[in-house]
Amino acid sequence: MRARVFVTLKPSVFDPQGTTVTEALHTLGYSAVKDVRQGKYFELDIDAGSEDEARRVVAEAADKLLSNPVIETYRIEIDRHAGASAPAGAAR
Repeated sequence: MRARVFVTLKPSVFDPQGTTVTEALHTLGYSAVKDVRQGKYFELDIDAGSEDEARRVVAEAADKLLSNPVIETYRIEIDRHAGASAPAGAAR
């Protein structure tokens, strides 16, 4: 199974990188963009017996390492049909 973890700053946390990107987009003429929030993205290939077990393992990893729970929040997506089809470090 493959898990995707999207980590973003909590709405109450100031995002200077997002502000800089927003301003740069406005400079380039993208005035329709009103706000940008930056974040992190992780893909984890999980060897688990069930989707619930995979979600539990990934949530634990996100709580302990992938995110800072004081200032960040995360969302997990599980793809039951995806797996490690390429060796680690290989381009996909």
